Amino acid sequence: MPYVQEVYEKIKRKNPNEPEFLQAVKEVFDSLQPVFDKHPEYRSCNILERITEPERQLMFRVPWVDDQGNIRVNRGYRIEFSSAIGPYKGGLRFHASVNLSIIKFLGFEQIFKNSLTMLSMGGGKGGSDFNPKGKSDAEVMRFCQSFMTELQRHIGADTDVPAGDIGVGGREIGFMFGQYKRLRNEFTGVLTGKGLNWGGSPGRKEATGYGAVYFAQEMLKDRKQSFDGKTVVVSGSGNVSIYSIEKVHQLGGRVVALSDSNGFVYDPEGINLDTVKNIKEVRRGRIKEYCEIHKHAKYSDKNRDIWTVKCDVAIPSATQNEINGEEAKTLVKNGCICVSEGANMPTTPEGVEVFLKAGVSYGPGKAANAGGVAVSGLEMSQNSMRLSWTFEEVDQKLHNIMRNIYNTCRDVADKYGKPNNLVVGANIGGFQKVVDAMMSQGIV
Repeated sequence: MPYVQEVYEKIKRKNPNEPEFLQAVKEVFDSLQPVFDKHPEYRSCNILERITEPERQLMFRVPWVDDQGNIRVNRGYRIEFSSAIGPYKGGLRFHASVNLSIIKFLGFEQIFKNSLTMLSMGGGKGGSDFNPKGKSDAEVMRFCQSFMTELQRHIGADTDVPAGDIGVGGREIGFMFGQYKRLRNEFTGVLTGKGLNWGGSPGRKEATGYGAVYFAQEMLKDRKQSFDGKTVVVSGSGNVSIYSIEKVHQLGGRVVALSDSNGFVYDPEGINLDTVKNIKEVRRGRIKEYCEIHKHAKYSDKNRDIWTVKCDVAIPSATQNEINGEEAKTLVKNGCICVSEGANMPTTPEGVEVFLKAGVSYGPGKAANAGGVAVSGLEMSQNSMRLSWTFEEVDQKLHNIMRNIYNTCRDVADKYGKPNNLVVGANIGGFQKVVDAMMSQGIV
């Protein structure tokens, strides 16, 4: 049995009830055998078992009081996965689906995503099975304060710097930062995604969506094409989706469909972004309300059917495993030539195989959606220096980072004999930097 497969079987036995984490590990491991053939010293240092075991796993109770005076209890998590190249860095997700397996998968992916940015950030992730949807601002504040009361003892500007993720936006970051400052009596860059008037970075809200589009732009360039005139489908309707749409429209493309957890909207004339922002950012409503304003648009309550809409470019930005093998085949059949993942691991292994075999330009999440954490890293730099760059400066830095990530993925894939396979390029490119740092630091 090949060495990489042998280690994977051991990890499966050790983590038997964590399917998302095992899927993420296997997806990385599938690319790595050539690295170990070239670097036998990695094997002798047991690098694979070390890098798949988090440096620290935190799980804690989060009690809070709802508006009716009832005491509620949720579970909180923080996985501090790897600090080999910098302080732990990764988002907090508040969603009913959150469990240990999902947080570990996200933290493991974050190691390599952060490495690809070439910024000094390790990998981590956290969150809770608390769902902020339908909760009042007061309830969200009480939950966030309770969550941070426990988390604050484990994080810090030079230790672990969380950010937002699904269910954690500016409101939640503000409540958590306020509680951290209150408990620790310090104003530091301990969280990213902060408000612009209290330490946040211009462009952070837009970063993941813009970055996914910049990555797709590079893939299209290698096909001697551009976004001009392209039809695009974007799943989800949070920050990543909204700002993917904004950047696609700026580059001349036309987004015709987007979704939320209840269904999807198809607008053949092109999604009206002002309407979407009003529904989602101002009123926190559901995407089906779009059709009440734009009568020509159509709504379906089967959100996965969004992948039956014909498009040139797909930007899956909702959640993990939202495109399976059959849905990938439908996209290919309908003429899709480029997929840039705005979400983390939104395509199943079967779907990835379909895209690669069909010659679709496929940007895996750890590369394509690294824009968010890249600008979080830039926010950390601004906090350390006590200054703020303009939106234009941050956007230019983001564009350069995404271009460099794409070039790294492409060049590494070529080097290991897998041209155009950006999955291999991203996995090996991110892995190599972290492992070299681990080798330099001894058995830690």
